[in-house]
Amino acid sequence: MSGSERREQLIRISRTLFAEKGFDGTSIEEIAATAQVSKPVVYEHFGGKEGVYAVVVDREMQKLLSMITEALSAAHSLIKLERAALALLQYIEESSEGFRILVRDSHAASGTGTFASLISEIASQVEDVLADEFAARGYDPKLAPMYAQMLVGMVALTGQWWLDVRKPGREEVAAHLVNLAWNGLTGLNPNPTITAISRDHVPASALPKPRAGEKELREFEKAREKEAKEAEKLRQRELKEAEKARVRELKERERLLKEAEKVREREEKIRQREARLAERAARLEQVDQSE
Repeated sequence: MSGSERREQLIRISRTLFAEKGFDGTSIEEIAATAQVSKPVVYEHFGGKEGVYAVVVDREMQKLLSMITEALSAAHSLIKLERAALALLQYIEESSEGFRILVRDSHAASGTGTFASLISEIASQVEDVLADEFAARGYDPKLAPMYAQMLVGMVALTGQWWLDVRKPGREEVAAHLVNLAWNGLTGLNPNPTITAISRDHVPASALPKPRAGEKELREFEKAREKEAKEAEKLRQRELKEAEKARVRELKERERLLKEAEKVREREEKIRQREARLAERAARLEQVDQSE
């Protein structure tokens, strides 16, 4: 076995042990014994347990971060959200050991390799997306960092829960996540689904290396056009839904104003009746006194 092959073997073995037992529960002796090598071999490649742990964490962070970054490159905000949720759940499904390592309390040797720092880095990307959306919709872009933390935190915690339960399936979980984030509690869809463009999307990491042929370029261009058309359809649907919501709000406001006016009229009638009764009582009292 060559030096690079031995290094990869030690990384794979360490990854499994760290996922199962954590950093403190794993020893250099155990890593070496599982790999059927002596402890000096592990020290030679990584300098110690801290070194191999840092490599494992860094690889997992880069893998997940690249998947999320690609998802956030979609044209439409809804598609960005769907693909980001799907990317996280796909990573959890395909790299359960890696995700378990990331969500554990990371050892100081990992430096920035903690789940919190990963979430923070993803949130900073989401923040840029939200800032543009807020500006386009007339909201204050300064609120984007707070909303980014909320959104990413919701998705991340759902991922941690799904790591163990694995039900429902990842597409259904992603659909419900997007349902809550996109529609809000008052507009929840009882039967949410992922859009076809997100469901059928194949991440770039899963594709073979592209060739620079004209056919491939034409196919890529068609895919981009399809995504742009789908994004435009979603945008138009959003505009229609926003207009419907505005009309409903105006009607509701008009109804409330009418209700308030009726209440005022009833109150005025009651006040006038009470005034008449008081006046009549005063006259009767004067009559009684004169007699």
